[in-house]
Amino acid sequence: VQLQASGGGLVQAGGSLRLACAASGRTFNNMGWFRQAPGSEREFVAAVRRSGSTYYLESVKGRFTISRDNAKNTVYLQMNNLKPEDTADYYCAGGDQILSAIRAASMYRYWGQGTQVTVSS
Repeated sequence: VQLQASGGGLVQAGGSLRLACAASGRTFNNMGWFRQAPGSEREFVAAVRRSGSTYYLESVKGRFTISRDNAKNTVYLQMNNLKPEDTADYYCAGGDQILSAIRAASMYRYWGQGTQVTVSS
């Protein structure tokens, strides 16, 4: 089982990036994105269930959109109006936990490698 993330980069504040994470080997009920800034703990950003239901960190609502293509077994994170505080390594994850645990990093069994997002002011 592998999750391959891509799409990070350097962008100015107010700009946009689109992250993608392609899973292979199995499918997941839940796919999520987390981020970790230097010196900080890993933080939930967004998740999407197989049904298409979505969940977000409050500070990214209205700016980020998570989606998934079940046929391609891929999850996307469209990030608009990026802010310097969004700077972090972003990780995708796959899991099958119950809905109440969808924001818990410890409940995702499979992780992709990080992709760096840097937002300059």
